[in-house]
Amino acid sequence: MATTYDFPSDLLAGQEELHQVRAELSALLKRLPWSVAPADGFSDDTGWRKVERPATPGWSDDEQAEVEKLRQRERELAVFVTTHRYWSQFTGPDQVAARSHLKHAHETPPAEEA
Repeated sequence: MATTYDFPSDLLAGQEELHQVRAELSALLKRLPWSVAPADGFSDDTGWRKVERPATPGWSDDEQAEVEKLRQRERELAVFVTTHRYWSQFTGPDQVAARSHLKHAHETPPAEEA
């Protein structure tokens, strides 16, 4: 039988927000140009694979500020989740298992087979 955990609501909320912030940051970084600073395009086929990048205008001040804001919030939430008082009741492999379970606590469990 799988172990169940009674995670505190603030820990669950912190983990859920951490997932959301990471997803938002990832989506933002995928939309932004490949370089923070303006850069010329380049093509290099001397390595083990060809690398090409188009010229880029870089990130605007607003884009840089948004990335920094999300990264800062991600750090705050990661510290909150990993240092939460709830973890003090676990040690060793039990703590690892509980932390792993928290990462997936927001997912709906699969329906049990009849």
